[in-house]
Amino acid sequence: MNQPPRNPPGNHREDAANEDISPAMRLLQLMARHRALDEKIAELYEFPYKNQILLQRLKKEKLQLKDAIEYLKDELIPDLNA
Repeated sequence: MNQPPRNPPGNHREDAANEDISPAMRLLQLMARHRALDEKIAELYEFPYKNQILLQRLKKEKLQLKDAIEYLKDELIPDLNA
């Protein structure tokens, strides 16, 4: 009962940032971010006066995420020709 908490208040984010995550977990995070960007881009297209600069930035980030996702998939899935 008198033991200190495992993660003191305000310090849990620092611990989480320093944890190593597996490539599979990183892949899931990237895929979730990619889906979120896709939804945000779709929302921006619904407005008649789109913010073109924001739209370009989101599309560029989405492409970068796609490249990172493909790279991680290649690393996780062994090459069958090898």
